[in-house]
Amino acid sequence: MSTWEGISEFVYVAELASFTHAAQKLGVSVAQVSRLVSDLETRLATKLLYRTTRKVSLTAEGEIYYQHCRQLLSGLEDAERALSNLKSSPQGTIKLTAPVMYGEKYIMPLVHDFMLKHKEVDVIADLTNQQLDLINGGYDLAIRLGKLKDSSMMAKPLSRRRYIVCASPAYLAHHGTPHSLTELTQHNCLAGQHTFWRFENNNKEKTNKISGTITCNSGYGLVDAALKGIGIVQLPNYYVDQYLNSGELIEVLGQFQIPQESIWAVYPHNRHLSAKVRQLVTYLQLKLEDPTHNHLST
Repeated sequence: MSTWEGISEFVYVAELASFTHAAQKLGVSVAQVSRLVSDLETRLATKLLYRTTRKVSLTAEGEIYYQHCRQLLSGLEDAERALSNLKSSPQGTIKLTAPVMYGEKYIMPLVHDFMLKHKEVDVIADLTNQQLDLINGGYDLAIRLGKLKDSSMMAKPLSRRRYIVCASPAYLAHHGTPHSLTELTQHNCLAGQHTFWRFENNNKEKTNKISGTITCNSGYGLVDAALKGIGIVQLPNYYVDQYLNSGELIEVLGQFQIPQESIWAVYPHNRHLSAKVRQLVTYLQLKLEDPTHNHLST
C-alpha cells in the first residue's frame, strides 16, 4: 500500500463527515473511499473514524492525524497551483509603489516593456519616497532600496547599489582631495535627506556628520551642484556613474565605501503569489541584473 493511499479519502471524509459526500467530491465510488480509509486504519493500526448509520466523526487519534494530513494535502495543492501559475498568462491589475527617482528612471520603463509583452496587464503605480503600507493600501508590490525594516514581508533582490563620494575636478583642484574621513570637516559636503554620511572603517560601519552650503532632498539637484564645483556629494552610483565615466566627477574616499546594498522587490507574505506579480518580479530581476541593460551592478 502506498504511503499516500487513502489520505485524500480520509481527509475529505473527515471534513465532510460523510463517505458519500467525500466520494462525490473525489469522483469515485463510496465503496472505494470506504475500502481505502479502512486499509489506512489497518496500516496505522489505529481507529481514525467513528462510523454510525447517521454520521461519521473523528476519534481523538483521527483528529491529530487529520491535522497533519490536511497540511500535507495543502502543500500538494500549493505545488499544483504553482505549476498552474507557471503556465498561466499574466492578466489583471498590478498595484505597485517605488521610490520616485529610481521608479522613474529604472522601474517604470521596464514595467512598460512588460505591459507590451502582456497586453492584459494594467498597472497602478505610486512613486513616492515614503514607505507605504502594502496591506492597507492594497499594493501587490513595492520596490525598496537598501536595508529592509519590515520582516513580515517577502523580499527578492533585484539588483545592487553602492554609495560613492565624489566631486568635480575643479572643486578638488581648488580645495584639495580628502584622503581621510576627518578631512571632510574641511570640505563643503552637500547634504541630502540626512546630515551624515555612512562609511566603513576597519570593517565597521560608521557615520560622519557633515555640513555644507546646500541641503537638498533631490539626488539630481545634488549632482548638479557637484558638477558645478560647489561641493562634495555622497550618492548612490546610479546618480553619478555616467559622470564618473566621463571624468566630470571624481570618486574620493573609495577605501571607506560601505558594502553594496540590495534593491528589493517586496510583497505581502503570500504563498500563492499571482502569476502577474511573480512574472513581473522575475522580469525586473532579469533586466536589472543584466549589465548590458543598465549600470547598476557596476
